[in-house]
Amino acid sequence: MAAPVEHEVVHVAGYEVAVSNPRKVLFPDAGHTKLDLVRYYIAVADGALRAAGGRPNMLLRFPNGIGGESFYQKRAPESRPPWVEVVELSFPSGRTAHEIVPRNAATLVWMANLACLELHPHPVRAEDLDHPDELRIDLDPVPGVTWVQVREVAGVVRATLADLGLVGWPKTSGSRGIHIYVRIEPRWSFTEVRRAALAFAREVERRAPALATSKWWKEERHGVFLDYNQNAKDRTIAAAYSVRPRPDARVSAPLTWDEVEACAPEDFTLATMPARFAEGGDRHRDIDRHPASLDALLELSARQEKEGQGDAPWPPHYRKQAGEAPRVAPSKRRVPKHPLVEIGRARDKADALAGLERWKARHPEAASHLEPADVLVDAMRGRFRTWTRIRVNLQHVPEALRPAPDALDPDEDVNDWPKGEWPTPRRRPSRARTES
Repeated sequence: MAAPVEHEVVHVAGYEVAVSNPRKVLFPDAGHTKLDLVRYYIAVADGALRAAGGRPNMLLRFPNGIGGESFYQKRAPESRPPWVEVVELSFPSGRTAHEIVPRNAATLVWMANLACLELHPHPVRAEDLDHPDELRIDLDPVPGVTWVQVREVAGVVRATLADLGLVGWPKTSGSRGIHIYVRIEPRWSFTEVRRAALAFAREVERRAPALATSKWWKEERHGVFLDYNQNAKDRTIAAAYSVRPRPDARVSAPLTWDEVEACAPEDFTLATMPARFAEGGDRHRDIDRHPASLDALLELSARQEKEGQGDAPWPPHYRKQAGEAPRVAPSKRRVPKHPLVEIGRARDKADALAGLERWKARHPEAASHLEPADVLVDAMRGRFRTWTRIRVNLQHVPEALRPAPDALDPDEDVNDWPKGEWPTPRRRPSRARTES
């Protein structure tokens, strides 16, 4: 006879929330359990709700911990308590989904019970889904870039915002980067907000060309990438207080600007953040007090357009936009500026990276010339699952040493996987791959 499923009832915000398998370990290295995650979100609930509350949230679930499979879930589970609020969103694909809108700590606990480590809110309130009230500045360092350089770019961002009459609220991403939020009046469309973010990224690149870039294609980037496309509709990033799937269970920590100069991402973890929050509260407690206007940024965008800087690439699954440059050449394939080879495609990142190591073993001379930023690890979103693509930029490899493209290794079918199923590897002939 099967043993009954262990659970624990948590009383929070006037509700009873059942936590199943509370002692399931989600972070093997740190030893943190699902119940630890629940207690964490109770401890920081005021700040977490300021960051993600009242907004539709996509679920990113790790049911077997950070070492197991994770998946995005846009649609709220049908089996949910009546007090868990949802709102219907429409996406660029034309599909719709009801997403969770957390309003209280009980909903945060309910989400944590689903092994949702991160909070992934859209930049809109549930009451107005068409007009973002956040401009999101995502500082994403390319491989090999240090935290010191990320902080330098954050300083340029702060000065640029001040020149435009805007106030930024920084936080660690919980990984290697920094996010800066700007509260704005909810009267512009997603397209306008993204256009403002693009103009801002280009201005930071103009001021610090050796440190920052607004280039979309990975092989053209250097330093710290300002990901303007995080402001496109249907894009989400981990909110403040999100627990990230890192071995040390680090979290996305709200900061004051003075703290940016002295902190490191690993300073803030599931274990340390509750005490920091209890002592000093939410560093972003005043973020909603003075929403700003985007007029200055949109004027900057108009000036850039007159100077010949039109729209920049959108993510590939978005429809072609008015004013956007062609995404592909007449040959139906974009010709990259650098020599790229695709190494492999896999469901699991670890499998894709193992294929990269096998490629390096087969081509040791070429591998010895690679710089960290030459290895392009692309996290790709399929319809139901994420998958990983590995490419190598051979720009630093002498032409005589550049190997001919191999057959993909691994080579797993990544097109429209049926929900809950996994395909067998495809057989492909060896051929040149220069697609970026």
